[in-house]
Amino acid sequence: MTQKFVLFTLLMSVWLGRAENSVAQTRTANTSKPLYTYTLSSNGTAASYDESLAVASLQGIINRTAPELYVLSRTNTRPQFWLDVLSKDGRWLQGRKQMPLSDLGAIVKLAGKRLKGVIIWDPAVPATVNVATTIAGVHDAVVLSPELADQYRAKWRLKVLVDLRGKFTGAETGSKKNDAYRWAIREYLAKGKCSSRLLCLFEDAFTTRAKGDISYVLTRDWAVKNRAFVFDLSPWGDEKPGDDLTQRLGLDLETYNLILAETLRQAAGEHMTELTGFFAFAKYSEQPNHPSAHKEVPTEWESVWLMSPFNCYQNTISSDCFNQSLHSQFPRKQLKQRSNPKPVALEKKAYISILMADYDSATPLYDFLPKHWQGANREKTPLAWGINPNQLETYPDIISYFYETASTADTFTADASAAGYMNPNRIRKEYLPLFVRHNQQFFHEADMTMAPMVLDRDQPTPEVKDAFQQFAPDGYATIVADVNGGRATYPAPQVWKGMPILELINDTCNTKDPEPLADVMANAIRGRRNVTPGFYFFRCVWVNPSTIAEAVAALHRKYPDLNIEVVAPKTLFALFKESQEKRPK
Repeated sequence: MTQKFVLFTLLMSVWLGRAENSVAQTRTANTSKPLYTYTLSSNGTAASYDESLAVASLQGIINRTAPELYVLSRTNTRPQFWLDVLSKDGRWLQGRKQMPLSDLGAIVKLAGKRLKGVIIWDPAVPATVNVATTIAGVHDAVVLSPELADQYRAKWRLKVLVDLRGKFTGAETGSKKNDAYRWAIREYLAKGKCSSRLLCLFEDAFTTRAKGDISYVLTRDWAVKNRAFVFDLSPWGDEKPGDDLTQRLGLDLETYNLILAETLRQAAGEHMTELTGFFAFAKYSEQPNHPSAHKEVPTEWESVWLMSPFNCYQNTISSDCFNQSLHSQFPRKQLKQRSNPKPVALEKKAYISILMADYDSATPLYDFLPKHWQGANREKTPLAWGINPNQLETYPDIISYFYETASTADTFTADASAAGYMNPNRIRKEYLPLFVRHNQQFFHEADMTMAPMVLDRDQPTPEVKDAFQQFAPDGYATIVADVNGGRATYPAPQVWKGMPILELINDTCNTKDPEPLADVMANAIRGRRNVTPGFYFFRCVWVNPSTIAEAVAALHRKYPDLNIEVVAPKTLFALFKESQEKRPK
């Protein structure tokens, strides 16, 4: 490790040590306060959409300074699951008396004087649901549909702060949607009223309200709490979006760039910016009801390519992520890996590691990982779990739970691409020191020293390798793709200033069954000439550890000539480094 890395580690240890001293006091104090709960109707109607929007905006205000309100669902069991987990075994919500609230009026009463008024959005311009959310965060307001405003505003004695109905006609850009966002940029983002640390790419009401799709409605507590700018635009400039077919070609992309550029200006190089949420598949990529030249994965890559030069990293899927405004207030402390790999002597073998990938964003972490974690026989096979450490800002209590329940065979690493999903080659050189500081902070807190899934369109530049060496000195692996015109040149396996660099083999990403998975691994090893000793890091997405154990058994049984050994990720990188040091000069 470099002297700078060691010094940074010592400083962070002091800071986090002080934070740990306050943890017990915080937990004790919280047990005396009730935890209010509210259960959404979630019945798939426009009315349930409107209810969820009101609840989420109120929750963001209520939870801004203390974890008071927890939202449950009649149709989604995950928030109840996490409430149960975090309320026992000495975890931070244990001892909080749960007090259910019966209706919206009870939440308004709980908010009290913290709630300053009402923002009414315009269903005739679906984008205004996002603009209204932005304004609600700035002005501490509840977002109401016209119907709910008519029903409740007078009863709650709240004044209308902003009424967006009829405000956007397309007079400025020819697009009501883009007029709305450009007005919000000028009035809120450019005036420094919004956070420069968080942007929210949340699907608007274009199709979602009619069918009661609340997946990116209930998440708005996080936007309101953080006073984030909320939008929904296409990253493509060569075709018109499905929700605005009469707009001028490229208009959505122009407005998208305006948002990114203004956020960068507001951040002033002091910190990076998270963009949480995902593009709307049905509007911006090829779907059965939406013909497009662009498929889903290229649209994902284009989005990340677009935002990376603006010091912006993506937290991709965050739909159906309940209670982020509450979870985020868990008293964070230095995490410690439980991984304890046995020493392995370098022999003429095919060494394999498995990355249990794609838990880097909020939804997989919150909803998918528990399905493959609890009850799994994880200690049988050494595994790397890809959890991006920037998620400590959103779900620190959930990440802490995974760390404390890990086996000694489980290692946590970053996923795409480090502390946030970005294309490192696209980061401007003058901002690479900021990129390093950002990652050092999160990697240290998460006790991580490896970045095994760096995504880009070409091999890393020397400057990018220098950057990663400062926070991921124990190993770097990459997937390089020619999506949307990249060169897709992989770096040669190497040791860069002490940091091992390997390919992350993506052949296994779509294989879910043990026998085919073993076959794909064997073909990948043979396709790389099965040189021994050989080093193979495989990416497996959302599969159960038992599937991996069965696939490894099948590999041994069906392909004994490959002479494989499965090792922990740090061991794989260390063995590769040792093999390079022993090569003839």
